[in-house]
Amino acid sequence: MTGIGRRLLLLVPTVLGVLTLVFLLVHLIPGDPVEVMLGETASRADLQQLRHDLGLDRPLGQQYLRFLGGLGRGDLGHSYFYRKPVLAVIGAALPATAQLAAAALAVALLIALPLGILAAVRRDRLADRLTLIGSLAGISMPNFWLGPLLIILFSFRLGWLPVSGREGAASLVLPAATLGMALAAILVRMTRASMLDVLGEEYLRTARAKGVGERAVIARHALRNALLPVVTIVGLQFGALLSGAVVTENVFSWPGVGTLLIQAITARDYPLVQGCVLVISLCYVAVNFLTDALYSVIDPRVRT
Repeated sequence: MTGIGRRLLLLVPTVLGVLTLVFLLVHLIPGDPVEVMLGETASRADLQQLRHDLGLDRPLGQQYLRFLGGLGRGDLGHSYFYRKPVLAVIGAALPATAQLAAAALAVALLIALPLGILAAVRRDRLADRLTLIGSLAGISMPNFWLGPLLIILFSFRLGWLPVSGREGAASLVLPAATLGMALAAILVRMTRASMLDVLGEEYLRTARAKGVGERAVIARHALRNALLPVVTIVGLQFGALLSGAVVTENVFSWPGVGTLLIQAITARDYPLVQGCVLVISLCYVAVNFLTDALYSVIDPRVRT
């Protein structure tokens, strides 16, 4: 079996373990979804009838097997709250989350790569120190604090950008900046450290001795070899980007999977919670798999 085949096979128990854990935790949350749906004034008979219709009166083991059986058929069930298939509800919200994550990743890379290279080339100088201080500040600022701060400054004080919602490119700026800032801070440090490791290598001195310009040495030789650990961090942090989107989406009322997940937890909408977590887990798994595959493209030695 190939390395890729083994990795794909290992993903099955990983995803199954996540789903089992989420199923158990969701059903341990205090509160009754039927009471949430019908309200406190509903009669006992109505509550029991709806609980029976939804299969919530069955033992937990039967509910779990039913959930796995539906999953095997590609059916995640029906949302209690939206009264629609879970796949349709998540499918409507997923483009917004993907758009936000992609924009945040672009923001992070546009900030991190130039600053990380600059800090390494200007090591121990003013630019390097300012970059390290800025990255420390970026890591220290949580999304639930940075988001409202940007709203106060750019929406309320300056009036440049909308406060919340998803209406046009302008509404994407603040959520993407909030989500991408922490990742940029981490990538700046990683890019700087990786560049410092390769800048003293012999092959760079050889390239300079052959008359290759300093910019070409940095861009063609040093940066390529320094990218491998950076790609690793990007892959791992992209999963964190999706989980961080849960907080950021709620701060900015962004209609993505994160907002949907919070609404589902509040409404005790078990199928929708499980579906949202499944999507986020699969995104983690897919990104990590693609990161492994990208290794062999950047560094051919990994193929062996």
